[in-house]
Amino acid sequence: MARQIISTPNAPAAIGPYSQAVRAGNQVFLSGQIGLDPATMEMVDGVEAQARQVFANLKAVAEAAGGSFGDAVKLTIYLTDLSHFGVVNEVMKGCFVEPFPARATVGVRELPRGALVEADLVLVLD
Repeated sequence: MARQIISTPNAPAAIGPYSQAVRAGNQVFLSGQIGLDPATMEMVDGVEAQARQVFANLKAVAEAAGGSFGDAVKLTIYLTDLSHFGVVNEVMKGCFVEPFPARATVGVRELPRGALVEADLVLVLD
């Protein structure tokens, strides 16, 4: 099975040795996104703004792969403070519609660039 690397200027460029996403067959694996503004590569301020930027970045990569949040089957959210769960949950609800993808939320000690939230996503395309 051939792999296809997915890349878009509408999401932050990789800040390490990874691709924004990789398509294998009808599955697309999106790398974790943090709240970096793709135009400036600067972190946006605050957990809600970061969550909105994370989902905007994931949406841009999903669209570059020919998909959308409607194709999402698995979402993983990483939080440096689990007290932010409610805020991030509300932002997520504004991005996805039922049926929602499977999801895990994980508390972590720290994230790249001092981010408060990160998320990755798996899509299955028709």
